[in-house]
Amino acid sequence: MNYYDDDALDAALFALPLEEPPANLRASIFAATIYRPAPLFAFGELAVLGAILAVAVWLLAAVIMGGGPLFLQSLAAIGSNASRTFGNTSLLLWAAAGGATAIWLSIFPGLQSRARTHE
Repeated sequence: MNYYDDDALDAALFALPLEEPPANLRASIFAATIYRPAPLFAFGELAVLGAILAVAVWLLAAVIMGGGPLFLQSLAAIGSNASRTFGNTSLLLWAAAGGATAIWLSIFPGLQSRARTHE
């Protein structure tokens, strides 16, 4: 059974005595929502900063505990391998060709596919 006559219920609800809201309710709601300052860092940024700081502290502890020469030797090996890798002429030519192709395709959009419009 459906009763669509809620007039008596509405009249009873509107007859209830209501308490006055606090004077600064609107301002406190705005201060907690739209006027709240944005956080300085997002959660992902804090996680990355924490990971970088943890690695830096770990490296600093390794150097302080006598791993300085080994650490410097590792850095020298990394630099040697990087210079040998990026000094490869073939790699540099392929990277230049790929970069030139990407720039050319972004400058000249005439070769890119266009959506057909049905008229």
